[in-house]
Amino acid sequence: MCGIIGIVGTANVASALYDGLTVLQHRGQDAAGIATVDGARLRLHKQKGLVRDVFTQKAMDKLRGHIGIGHCRYPTAGSEDVDEAQPFYVNSPYGIAFAHNGNLVNTEALSREMFEQDRRHINTNSDSEILLNILAHELQIQERMQLTPDHIFKAVAGVHARASGGYACVGLILGYGLVAFRDPHGIRPLVLGERETPNGREYAVASESVALDILGFKFMRDVAPGEAVIISENGRITTRHCAEGAVHSPCIFEYVYLARPDSMIEDVSVYKARLRMGEKLGEKILREWPDHDIDAVIPIPDTSRTAASTLAMELGVPFREGFVKNRYIGRTFIMPGQGERVQSVRRKLNAIDLEFRKKNVLLVDDSIVRGTTSRQIIQMAREAGARKVYVASAAPPVRFPNVYGIDMPAASELIAAGRSVDEVQRLIGADRLIYQDLEDLIWSVADGNESLKHFDTSCFSGEYITGVDPAYLAQIEMLRSDEAKAKLRSA
Repeated sequence: MCGIIGIVGTANVASALYDGLTVLQHRGQDAAGIATVDGARLRLHKQKGLVRDVFTQKAMDKLRGHIGIGHCRYPTAGSEDVDEAQPFYVNSPYGIAFAHNGNLVNTEALSREMFEQDRRHINTNSDSEILLNILAHELQIQERMQLTPDHIFKAVAGVHARASGGYACVGLILGYGLVAFRDPHGIRPLVLGERETPNGREYAVASESVALDILGFKFMRDVAPGEAVIISENGRITTRHCAEGAVHSPCIFEYVYLARPDSMIEDVSVYKARLRMGEKLGEKILREWPDHDIDAVIPIPDTSRTAASTLAMELGVPFREGFVKNRYIGRTFIMPGQGERVQSVRRKLNAIDLEFRKKNVLLVDDSIVRGTTSRQIIQMAREAGARKVYVASAAPPVRFPNVYGIDMPAASELIAAGRSVDEVQRLIGADRLIYQDLEDLIWSVADGNESLKHFDTSCFSGEYITGVDPAYLAQIEMLRSDEAKAKLRSA
């Protein structure tokens, strides 16, 4: 999960790209980068770190140009080094800068094709560099006197034909403008916006609509699955569907955890979807546990707060804030190692004893992945004086790895993998554990947009819309384990 943004403006866009990345920071806290076009030159600055730390005033002053792209990254399997910070750049043809959110599932085969057939060298472990080089190659092999939208659309179609996985991409083509496109299934999100300025109309694309909101862009629509959007240097916009026949399957985990609640994805309010998740979870508790003895519903901040509020209303039980969050600690879901995750829970949350003392509390979380955080928080609730600690998850059990851009742990490290609900309950130390049903989660999102008929639910169901080679799953099992990541960091 990464954040991407691109702007074609009428004046320097670096500060707008910076502001956009700050509100996409929740999507990646490992590295950030911005590329702008300044006449015939590409200006690029990227480093590991948070947006606010990467872009000093000195760096911002050099990022001149009225067209640019930005990226904030969290490290996916095998891509944790500073060399994997984006945007990437190739100088042939034209000069192309490129940023990407998602993950390919055929990287090994593509990397081999790039070297043996296309005569292009891939210098990092990042599939973003592979996507960039496919795009560059597909542009280069076309016969042309002058670059036109047709050439770019044909190149994007070539990317779709060769790449398999989930991806939302934005690129700069020097001397032409900006191109953005989304995988044929629409797994990873991408939105389009516009705004009027005294000097003319400007356009932006971004991972989430909240980035458009903060910059004053009017939300136009989602970029459609398989669609490419081209915005020329003079602000002319051209679009075309470059892939047909795929099943539209946006990632449902965006609504559970990844996206900000104030974003709209696929014409669905993330906030409203989470409200409905809480309602459905409350209905399930009343149906299966009508004589419950819950005294208070307490969210595990922040993502679960919305669902917890409607769950409490459904149960007729007080909603209470029982934990105070230190907002200067990163998201534990994307912490690189188990030891760091365990330490970070205590640093990040502190219990308000009065909300737990002598009460039976229901803790609500957006999802339970490794179980590390849940186990620690349940213990904190008991230490604060809770009589009984129940746990509800707004998502179903996470039993399978995500292969489309969310660096979930190895399947062997997912606490629900191969285990029953009762077994997970015992492992995390809860007095009772309630999971959302998958059909209720799907309803909670789809109720906001009746045209959505299918979702990527692979981490819950094990069904991969693109198809996945078992050898690839075995490979990421090896790469994503905490032991493997520890070896990479110490190398």
